[in-house]
Amino acid sequence: MSIGEFRNDKARERFHAVYGRLLGRLWPDPRDTFDLPTSFGTTRVHRAGPPCSDPVVLLSGANGNSLMWHRYIEPIARRRTVIAVDTVGEPGASIQSAPVTGAEDGARWLEEVLAGLEATAAHLVGCSYGGWLALGHQMHHPGRTAALTLVEPAGFADPGRRFYAWLIAGGLAGMAPRALRPRLSRWVGNSAILETELMELGRASVGFRRALPPARVFSDEELRRVCVPSLFLLGEQSSLHDARQVAERVGAFVPAAEVEVVPGASHALPTDDPELVAARILRRTGE
Repeated sequence: MSIGEFRNDKARERFHAVYGRLLGRLWPDPRDTFDLPTSFGTTRVHRAGPPCSDPVVLLSGANGNSLMWHRYIEPIARRRTVIAVDTVGEPGASIQSAPVTGAEDGARWLEEVLAGLEATAAHLVGCSYGGWLALGHQMHHPGRTAALTLVEPAGFADPGRRFYAWLIAGGLAGMAPRALRPRLSRWVGNSAILETELMELGRASVGFRRALPPARVFSDEELRRVCVPSLFLLGEQSSLHDARQVAERVGAFVPAAEVEVVPGASHALPTDDPELVAARILRRTGE
């Protein structure tokens, strides 16, 4: 299996110019930015807030990076350390050097990141693919996780035509003139297209070749291994899965879990209702 990388130097330079400019615009100061070595390449992390051994660690969805969490940094950092991670193999500032072939590799990468951060009781927050990585880590390396907040996590259904249609419609709507996007956002059910800066970053990432494994569906046995307090936040109108079916399955196999189905929300739950998601993250961490 290959690694995720930019197609050429021009594509890489274009992306990093946009990434750097938007990072300076969207992220509050002060901020520590540094790279951590892992078996799969160097991982870029951004850290803010008071120091502690049980940070909130944010993992983005597929084709995303730390900047997707920009609205969340300031409210969380007021109370505790918050760390946003650029997943190796995604378009961001991390540099992948070895293939990630499945859930065990993803879990090992995340374990090495948390070890590098010297996090002994991390509160993992994962959106979509990031939620799949967080769950996989808890199953394979449970010692460093204090709690999970999983926002529309992958791993409960194979993406079908409805999901890919939602992605394509959102991508096309995101290229429309800004004045038209609010109406298109309601029509396609994707509030992420209203994030002008993230749409710009998405356009800059088209020269990136992603090479990560698909988020396979977790088995019942695997779900039974999730033993830390967990919150599953699901969009009632998610295009990725049937939220009610996911809630029933989690309730049956994850005894330490709480499930909340957010009325009217889509798979773009982090942008549908950022205030609710931020409040739930802080509640899960005990703040």
